[in-house]
Amino acid sequence: MSVGTAMACAGAAAWLTGGWDSSARRARLLCAGGGVVATGPPSWERALVGWRRVRGRMRGEGWSVVAGLVIALLGASVLPLLLGAAGVPLLRRVRRVAQARHERERRGDAVIALCGALAGEVRAGRQPGEALLRAARDSGGLGEAQAVVLAAAKFGGDVPGALTDAARQSGADGLVGLAACWRVAVDRGAGLAAGLDRLEGALRAERDQRADLRAQLAGSRSTAVMLAGLPVLGLLLGTALGADPLHVLLHTGPGLGCLLIGGVLEGVGLWWALRIVRGAEAA
Repeated sequence: MSVGTAMACAGAAAWLTGGWDSSARRARLLCAGGGVVATGPPSWERALVGWRRVRGRMRGEGWSVVAGLVIALLGASVLPLLLGAAGVPLLRRVRRVAQARHERERRGDAVIALCGALAGEVRAGRQPGEALLRAARDSGGLGEAQAVVLAAAKFGGDVPGALTDAARQSGADGLVGLAACWRVAVDRGAGLAAGLDRLEGALRAERDQRADLRAQLAGSRSTAVMLAGLPVLGLLLGTALGADPLHVLLHTGPGLGCLLIGGVLEGVGLWWALRIVRGAEAA
């Protein structure tokens, strides 16, 4: 009876970890030889792989719910979980703003590369339309409007107008200058390569200036975020001293009032500090 129970448990465990086919194979090996059967990677390694998969699938705003759940369990209150769920839309907006900025900067770099590549193609002796076709395919600076602009360049359409329309994309403002260079070169016979060189230099200088300003403001932004995290440090110190601040904040009237007022002041202060930084970047 004990042998049958052990075999049944081994089969169930193998089915849970590796599937029914692998469990049958292991059971046959166990019954035949009675030796040790390889079970694959150790349990801690499988757990690590699973954690990495969960972390890869979970977006930044998902950690707000996780943090709220942990604090809710520690403080024996559902309020932190509700606050964590309420923070999901805010963190999602922050993530989307960061993604939009990254996309804008990437497209701006592509426009600069387009101007440089187009100038090189024109110097190589190619006609402006053919040069634009080659440069656009190599740099990707036209973005979603590439098909329209290239069609205008290939079939004799309004290339400056198409470039102006393409400049409405986020981060593609430099295409307005490219449209102006194209119009001056075609209408007045001016050198297109020289104009593109000046445009590329101006766009590159503007990008470097923004990067330098952002680097100078990184300290202010980091200071604001660090000051925003001081209340968490205070809670940890209170817990280490045995004061049980979570119980006071979550289960008493004065504590709930302090939590509400402190949360509002914390949010307003962080918003105001980051607004000052963003204003400096925009200026």
